[in-house]
Amino acid sequence: MVNRAIKDITDFIFMKDSPSSCDVILIPGTSKSAITEKAAKLYREGLAPYVLPSGGCSSNVGHFARENIDNPKYNGDYASDFEYCKHILLANGVPECAILQENQATNSMENAMYSATVLKSVGISVKRAIVCCQAFHARRAFLSYTCHFPGTELLVVPTDTQGISAENWHLSDKGFKKVMGEVAKCGKYFSEYR
Repeated sequence: MVNRAIKDITDFIFMKDSPSSCDVILIPGTSKSAITEKAAKLYREGLAPYVLPSGGCSSNVGHFARENIDNPKYNGDYASDFEYCKHILLANGVPECAILQENQATNSMENAMYSATVLKSVGISVKRAIVCCQAFHARRAFLSYTCHFPGTELLVVPTDTQGISAENWHLSDKGFKKVMGEVAKCGKYFSEYR
């Protein structure tokens, strides 16, 4: 690929904001521990009073993707992405009273939709939120939450995972496939939203 195409795709997919005070930290379902550890760090820094990890089990595998756990420190049997993230949050200093629960979502759009429902049901108005996600998932996560959090300022605070970053994604087959898959999913996910 030519340099301009790489740059344009990188700029689109790997969005990144600086974190600042907000109403809630949102975590789309994940088995990548560094994302939840970052959310815990932001909570400990006092940037939000609540953390809302979202996720039941992956629609791709039909269960929590235990085989994708990337840190042996958190090995265990978890019923959902939410349970896995909650375990990491507790282990990293987030009190249980600050952890909100969403354990039904099976994809990014459902993470956003069900998270919005949970927040509404407990009466939390969200003017600004941080979204913690994988770096190569940043744009799709942003678009998903934008659809279900109208009027909310969303700050995407991603983490490099799986050895894939804005600087190197185009240098490996794995990175190239992941990022181009995200480009395709952005079109597929949002074809009905205008």
